[in-house]
Amino acid sequence: MKPSSWQALCRVFVVFGLLWGNAQAQEATIKRATELRQAPGDQSASLAPLAADSSVARTGERKGSWVKVRTPQGATGWVHMFDLGAQPATASSNSTASGLRSVGGLFGGGSTTTATATVGIRGLSAEDLANAQPNPAAVAQAEKMRLSADQARQFANAAPLTPRAVDPLPEPPRPATGTTAPSANSTYAN
Repeated sequence: MKPSSWQALCRVFVVFGLLWGNAQAQEATIKRATELRQAPGDQSASLAPLAADSSVARTGERKGSWVKVRTPQGATGWVHMFDLGAQPATASSNSTASGLRSVGGLFGGGSTTTATATVGIRGLSAEDLANAQPNPAAVAQAEKMRLSADQARQFANAAPLTPRAVDPLPEPPRPATGTTAPSANSTYAN
């Protein structure tokens, strides 16, 4: 094949890979039991319970940290993005991905890469800040998930983790004399 034919073939595989990856990214798994909400927000009416490890499809719509999803039964509603995880790999998706990596190896040599996805929270807009309200229920919910030191040790013992000593951070330099005293809200210890 001429170099231009190889380039065209590579472009076809790249486009196929992008389309396939976008289709796969729409599927998600509920990480822990939660509620399908009518609107984004903990105070919104619950449409249905969602069991941990159940599958949903992302619709592509998002408001803040809330994602609109569709259940296999066809119900559409909102879940918090932290309750969503990646769809578990299936045998067919593994074989497809493996096939794409093999074909890519023909063009790119011996190295292979694996695509990963991350979730982030966008910065807050001025409108978000102006409309911000305290949410004591969310704080209470977060407090329920807090683990004790014993629970953390049990988790570390069950996982293949090894303890490691970490030196404390150095103490920051003290301000020079004659400068402004720290405010009453300062956490700097004298």
